[in-house]
Formats: sequence, structure tokens, C-alpha cells
Amino acid sequence: MNASVHTQSSDSTEISKLESQLLTGTEKTQLQAISVLTSMGSEGPAVLQSFLLTRRQQGMNPTFVDGTCYQLLLSLDAPSVQTFLSKHFPQGVVNLQSNAGIDYTPLQQYLAQQQFEEADRVTLQKLCELAGPGAVKRKWLYFTEVENFPITDLRTINQLWLIHSEGKFGYSVQRQLWLSVGKNWDALWPQIRWRAGKTWTRYPDGFTWDLSAPRGHLPLSNQLRGVQALNALLSHPAWTR
Repeated sequence: MNASVHTQSSDSTEISKLESQLLTGTEKTQLQAISVLTSMGSEGPAVLQSFLLTRRQQGMNPTFVDGTCYQLLLSLDAPSVQTFLSKHFPQGVVNLQSNAGIDYTPLQQYLAQQQFEEADRVTLQKLCELAGPGAVKRKWLYFTEVENFPITDLRTINQLWLIHSEGKFGYSVQRQLWLSVGKNWDALWPQIRWRAGKTWTRYPDGFTWDLSAPRGHLPLSNQLRGVQALNALLSHPAWTR
């Protein structure tokens, strides 16, 4: 067997092994497999494309594994990959449902590109759109407006953050942490690094706009003006129904 054939055989074996990890491994193993497959010529990305498409065709709910897979494919400078994504996932891996007629495509795009600061800005913008023209003009929310948000829309926003952050960010994550400290805000702030001692984290430079941030660090719901709005958001029926 010449060297070229041996190398091809080794690559094929490695790709098969990684594909098996992608299909049956733990989430940690799946993420590792995705990272390696992305760098393996054209065959590795082809495995990722097949993985995403099969899950979509089987009607499986996307997880952050799908989100990571999509993000890495999106980052590849390969015309065939971009054509595939444009054809099968023009909006991304999340079904952007809205009962209020809101377009969440810009939020999906920023999150898929891991541009978390821009995604946070757009999130607040979309929440204000949900609340109505008054909130759009003032750029912040009353808690009574938050209480009337459609369940579908909040779940869409939350799912986008979850799926494109390896499960670290999102309102459902913040709610989980809030409940774990008995709804004690003073205990929550340092845990998600919004405050250290008596000093509030300064916006925007004091915040961490990447996945090295602690769980629940984003989105910055504290920019909604006061605990009442945040309380309404984390108490919304979107998380319990």
C-alpha cells in the first residue's frame, strides 16, 4: 500500500470515528468532534452538513450542538458549504416563531457569529418592539409590559441565546440560577458577574462578550431598568408552561 492510499484510509477511519462520536457521544464529545471535523478538508464539513440536515428532517428540536455545528459551518470560506446553508438553513437552525410579527433574523445572525454585544443590543431592541411604540421610543421597559409578552416570542429569543452559547446564556439559565439562590437578587448579581461587592459592573466594557463569561451573564436584562422588569421577565409563564 503506497503512502497516499494509507493516508486516505487513515483519514476515512478518523472521519468515521468522529461521525460516530457526533451521532452517539455526550454533548462534550459531540462538540469536540464538530471542532475537528470542521478542519478536515471537504469530507469533515460534509459529515456536519448531513448531521444537521438529518436532524432537521427528523423533526428533532435543535440543541446547542446544532448551534455550534451551524456556527462553524457558517465560518467556513467554502462556496459549497455556504450554498448548503443558504438552501437548507436560510434563517439558521432555530425556527424563528413570533406571535407578534417580530423578525428575529438579525438576532440569530449576530448570535451565530458570536457577536454577543451586538446580539445583546438587538435583544433589548426586540423586547421593546414587543412592548410597543412607547417602549421603542424610550428604549426600556415597564414590568407591566413584560408581563404581556407572548410566550412564543420569549421562547424564541431564549432558544437563540441558549443554542448559540453552548447552553450558557439565556433567560431560562438566569431564571434557574435565580431560583437556586431563593430569588435573592443580592446573591444572584455576583454569581452572574453583574456586581462585585457594592460595585455594579460598568456597561459595556465591564461585561464579558464571549463564552468565557459565567453562566447566565448574558443577555443583560439589568439594562431593562430595575429589578421589577427583570422579575417580570424571569417569572413569565414562558418558562413554566
